[in-house]
Amino acid sequence: MRVEPDHIRQLNVLKHYRIIRKWAYKNYNIREADLEIIIYLDCLEYFRKHDFEEGTFAYSWDNRRWNRLLKEGWIVVWRHRNGTTRKYNIYKISFKGKQLINRIYRVMLGQEDIPETTRSNRIMKGGSYMDKVLRVSINKLNKDKDR
Repeated sequence: MRVEPDHIRQLNVLKHYRIIRKWAYKNYNIREADLEIIIYLDCLEYFRKHDFEEGTFAYSWDNRRWNRLLKEGWIVVWRHRNGTTRKYNIYKISFKGKQLINRIYRVMLGQEDIPETTRSNRIMKGGSYMDKVLRVSINKLNKDKDR
């Protein structure tokens, strides 16, 4: 089956993407470009560092991004290199990263709402003006059952 632009439009998948993205950044303590590169790499399933470098051409330069994603547990080694038959490591997105991506997809499809309690959502505390604006947007998003 071929997917047409009208099919994607009817799903309303991108309707609230910006709000969902902002919620993910704030609550999972991850940077915007890091989340987007994780989504890109998740589509590849298994990848090398070279694939990561090719995927980052569209983002601002961050020399520490790879090490930060490894250190914070977003990327894990799937197969270690041994220096003779395996010349490089192969990586995959960690369980933590897959959980975040799947949760974003569920919210985009309307299967799950963004939490509105202050305990499970930092935005709801309303520390800054942007948090207060996002709080209103999250309430609207949760009420929109056609997303």
